[in-house]
Amino acid sequence: MSLPPPRQTSSYAVISLVAGILGWTLLPFLGSLGAIIFGHMARGEIRRSNGQLDGDGLAVTGLVLGWVSVALWVLAILAFLAFILFFGGLAWLAAVNS
Repeated sequence: MSLPPPRQTSSYAVISLVAGILGWTLLPFLGSLGAIIFGHMARGEIRRSNGQLDGDGLAVTGLVLGWVSVALWVLAILAFLAFILFFGGLAWLAAVNS
């Protein structure tokens, strides 16, 4: 009895995971965008391969790392803008009332 040949892992899935890790370490925003792009490409490639490619878990992990990082960046930018608007408004009120 012979075993079936092992399935090949999608290169896009591996790139997505590596980019997702880089998005949290060395390339904060660019790595996250790469993880999202390559993760979606990998999942499409794996779906179209009819079981010939593996790596969906790697692609999903890269996607999660990428999207969570981007969401935190957006929240940080919104918090910064709220901070600037709040204290800018206080400064404006102080200037108007003086």
